[in-house]
Amino acid sequence: MRTPVDVLADLVRADPARPRLTTYDDTAAASGERIELSARVLANWVAKAANLLQDEWDVGPGSRVRLALPPHWRLAYWAYAVWSVGGTAVLTPVRDDPDAGDVDVTVSDDPAVIETAAGDRILVTLAALARRAPVAVPAGAFDEAATLATYADRFDAWATAADTDPALVDAAGETAYGSLVLDACAATDLPPDARVHTSTDDPATFLRQLLAAWSVDGSLVLSRGAEGRDLTSRLASEALTLDLRAG
Repeated sequence: MRTPVDVLADLVRADPARPRLTTYDDTAAASGERIELSARVLANWVAKAANLLQDEWDVGPGSRVRLALPPHWRLAYWAYAVWSVGGTAVLTPVRDDPDAGDVDVTVSDDPAVIETAAGDRILVTLAALARRAPVAVPAGAFDEAATLATYADRFDAWATAADTDPALVDAAGETAYGSLVLDACAATDLPPDARVHTSTDDPATFLRQLLAAWSVDGSLVLSRGAEGRDLTSRLASEALTLDLRAG
């Protein structure tokens, strides 16, 4: 079965420099920031994050990593990092998860979540150029902005997940490695080379849309905080083939 890691590897082989994820951040904190990432750059971020998870805490098949992050390019590489080590990406909010304490690592941009989380913790700063967290980092937590760059750009997994191992846990339940890509493609049926726009605020939907676009050798454009904004000129400039905002 084709896994998320296979999908990204295919993009790197096909055209490492082509933009694959573009994020417009119109939230108050970012005020119009635009970030465009190629397959090669994304793979470098994934490798660094995967090395952190594997080297520091032996995260691998059977490990559960809570990703308490919004739809964002940083969520994309953290999800791929978890899948690269063979772990389970848990997206259900703590308040909705009966197994809330049953995670090995928590990754979040919210210091309050990091402060109260069980297990090991990583505080993420969403701003693109951040070199350290702009807030006090809870005791014992990793400051991603200050530490992630020190990890290697190449990743070699110590173990590989089985097709039946859970890759993703969200409100819909568990999705196994063997079916995650197939399910994402079935949910968002796209033509080859699609360039897709989304403004979803649901992290699981964002990751599935990203997987669907990448699976057809396409790319995704994400608008954050765009509610009520006229995106006509933006969408025209991005040469989109499909707008998923209705979904």
